[in-house]
Amino acid sequence: MSFRDNLQHLRATRNMTQEQLAMLLGVSRQSVTKWEAEKSYPEMDKLLKLCQIFECSLDDLVQGDLTGRSPDPAAATVPAGPPTDVCGYDEHQRMMAWKVPTGIAAILVGIAVGLFFEGAVDLAPAGARDGLFVIIILAGILGGLAFLVPAGMEHAAFQRAHPYVEDFYTDDDRAVARKSFSAGLIGGIALIFVGIGFLLVLGEDRALENVALFFLMFFIALGVWNIVHYGMLLGRTNVAEYNRSVGENLEVEDIVRASLDDARREALLEAKKRDEKVGAVCAVIMILATIVGLALLFAPVFASPDPSAFDPIGTSAMWFWVAWPVGGMVCGIVVVLMRAFGKGE
Repeated sequence: MSFRDNLQHLRATRNMTQEQLAMLLGVSRQSVTKWEAEKSYPEMDKLLKLCQIFECSLDDLVQGDLTGRSPDPAAATVPAGPPTDVCGYDEHQRMMAWKVPTGIAAILVGIAVGLFFEGAVDLAPAGARDGLFVIIILAGILGGLAFLVPAGMEHAAFQRAHPYVEDFYTDDDRAVARKSFSAGLIGGIALIFVGIGFLLVLGEDRALENVALFFLMFFIALGVWNIVHYGMLLGRTNVAEYNRSVGENLEVEDIVRASLDDARREALLEAKKRDEKVGAVCAVIMILATIVGLALLFAPVFASPDPSAFDPIGTSAMWFWVAWPVGGMVCGIVVVLMRAFGKGE
């Protein structure tokens, strides 16, 4: 019995389409089609993953006869009907929608707590009243990174394992996500307004200034969490955007190694090259902006007859910082134009 016959039987008895099996393996549907047509053969890591999916040994899958074996209830089975989430995409995106906003909120809460205790405690050396403030801010940043860094690593690993996901969301799923986002957005803005209200009410009393700033940042953190959380839940339903972003986030080596059909691999590589060009152009623009900024800062000094007595008031040195925002805006315009008129999607 051939590998092709075993694969076709295992897939059919579990109601898996070629697209669904491809998503589980992190390959394209065309790759599965070629395997079942005996035009190509999966790599060893894909064979081992097939054994995990179908609960069989490598020898049985490659050389044995599995067509007479009834499906193992513990093995992966896809219910009949419309496309389903067979690679854990929805669970992964929901996890991201919790970890990312929680990490951002942790940093903002750290700032809130730091503002509350600012100047309240003296730390050695004597008079270092901002020491506790700095320690609390750093603790908040570390707490936020404890959520953001693992989430980013898990998302990168998921993208490498699943460079393409079949869209399984229904119109009702998207409608529910939009409704939830609307409620989350309004709730988040309301929470931010509550924080501003605390600032307006308590901020007039100097003795309660730290308390007012604490409540301002605390409610901003809650509002930002709401907006980011429900925004990411809405964004997860745009599977086409996920598939498009894979080409931007994966390295060239990952795209080359991925089991994709030639057309999709070429499209991803072309998009990657375009993004690298955009990055290079922006880097040049910001380097030029830095040169201009430094020139505005130091040129008038060196041009002065007495640099030691130079007064920057009223000179271009006051405006050296403008070079970077202008460079950023120019970079943004260039990115938009290059993406709009660039070739290869």
